[in-house]
Amino acid sequence: MLKKLKKILSLDNENRVSREEFMQLVQKKAYEIYEKRGCKSGNDLEDWLKAERLAKEELGMK
Repeated sequence: MLKKLKKILSLDNENRVSREEFMQLVQKKAYEIYEKRGCKSGNDLEDWLKAERLAKEELGMK
C-alpha cells in the first residue's frame, strides 16, 4: 500500500500534495463519514477506505 501511495502522491498535477497533507485530508474525511453514521464505532476500516477514495477524487488522482 505504501508503494501505491507514493506513486499516487508523485503524480504531476496542479493538485499535488505532500503525504502528510493527503493523510490529514483522509483523516478529516474519515471522521466526517464517522459523524454522518451517528458516531457509531465498528466501521473504521470502511470509513478510512471511503475517505481515501473521496480524497483522491477531490484531488483528481486515480
